[in-house]
Amino acid sequence: MRNVLWKCLGFISLGFAYIGVVTPGIPFSHFLVFSAYCFAKSSPRMHAWIYSHPVFGPFLTNWNEKRIFPTRAKYLMVITMFSSLLILWFTTENPVATFWSGLVMLLVAIYCWRTYPGSEEEYQKRLDT
Repeated sequence: MRNVLWKCLGFISLGFAYIGVVTPGIPFSHFLVFSAYCFAKSSPRMHAWIYSHPVFGPFLTNWNEKRIFPTRAKYLMVITMFSSLLILWFTTENPVATFWSGLVMLLVAIYCWRTYPGSEEEYQKRLDT
């Protein structure tokens, strides 16, 4: 029963990851990593498939082995955060909520840009220093 639950969660998460790849503003990486986790607990076949997938495989391998967060994804993250902040401002017109939300988003963006390398070259450069 537990196996079936993990497999169902993996497929649902994989579906959201696919939606995130084709829909601007919806992240795919969280769903993809969670899907790989679910498949690791339930289905070795699906786990192997997701790691050999032409779109998802390289991202998962780089994240799992080297904690690489691609630079393109970082830019998309910042654009999504900024658009979310604009939506918050124009729907609520609450400067306090907008300020604190923006501050948290800024800190998360700084953390991601400084902590995670954006490419294999940057990863190697960080290892060499």
